[in-house]
Amino acid sequence: LESSGITFCGWADDCYPQLLKECEDPPIGLYIRSSTPLDELWKPQARIAVVGTRDISPYGKEWCERIVKSLAQTENRPVVVSGLALGTDITAHRTALEQGLPTIGVMATGPEEVYPFRHREFAQRLVHTPGCALISDYPPGTSPVALNFLRRNRIIAGLSDATLLIESKIRGGGMMTSRLAYSYNREVYALPGRADDVCSQGCNELIRRKIAEPITSEKHLAESLGLTF
Repeated sequence: LESSGITFCGWADDCYPQLLKECEDPPIGLYIRSSTPLDELWKPQARIAVVGTRDISPYGKEWCERIVKSLAQTENRPVVVSGLALGTDITAHRTALEQGLPTIGVMATGPEEVYPFRHREFAQRLVHTPGCALISDYPPGTSPVALNFLRRNRIIAGLSDATLLIESKIRGGGMMTSRLAYSYNREVYALPGRADDVCSQGCNELIRRKIAEPITSEKHLAESLGLTF
């Protein structure tokens, strides 16, 4: 692990994130790639998960960027957590780095294997940016497997004080992450969309069921999250 620049942090170690430890089903340990010492990586700071569909629409992309840029303008400046996937995830990560916000990518593979492959260069940049990290509960050598992507969603939700769902169909990883966050008694927000837009049906359903609060403006969202400008 040391030769690969990877650190292992067990559940009982001081370097294990407290928010994740509070969940019912935390991983027994995390493999972490970061240039930041672990005691600084998990310092008291709001962490906001930004998740959603891989097939993000121009509407969803615009709002994802607007929301992350707004978070960067707050005094508290939270950490953006996502899954390094196509669409919503990479939009959130990239916008965070562009705005000087720390961001954490939660992987469904071993910590040294970036998926999708096209995000490999970005992942290297993330690892070497202060306050940022790639984390996984899978050991080196673990290849992409569909089930692992579903299981890693509990880490995204568990690491975060709140989860923002940008766009999602009725069924999808973003919906699972949002429901997990709700089960952990964390705040959940969703961006409403047109009733006939398949990419907004999941968000609208969470709002209808009162699982998520609607995102109506960047300012209102920041205030609801307890962040001040």
